[in-house]
Amino acid sequence: MSPAEDAQLLIAIVQRHMRSLRVSLDPSYPDEDWGFTAQQALEKLLKTWIVLSDRLPPRIHDLADLAELAEKRLEPKLLELQVFAVEARYEEGPFPLPASRQYLLAALEVQLQLCVAEIQQKL
Repeated sequence: MSPAEDAQLLIAIVQRHMRSLRVSLDPSYPDEDWGFTAQQALEKLLKTWIVLSDRLPPRIHDLADLAELAEKRLEPKLLELQVFAVEARYEEGPFPLPASRQYLLAALEVQLQLCVAEIQQKL
């Protein structure tokens, strides 16, 4: 498969995460769970960009490291989702989100659109 075809497989997972984020905007849904899904969506997006550059994404979860490898400058609030990868899952909270859900979702949507556009260009 081409890098763009491999990227499509990853982007399908990102789109599933994004659907979950959209339907869980209710503030009664735990921030820690919403933040984890948002972190996972961003991690997969970054790995998709790495795949698009015809490289194998490393098995790491650090958003800043992945952004550097993907050569993407991300909004700082998105990088602050890192805490939800591990700490918020295994330590006592609270772990507030770095911005509102709507803000983070919109920022993730922009990144998703950019990534999908790049995939389409390479198919």
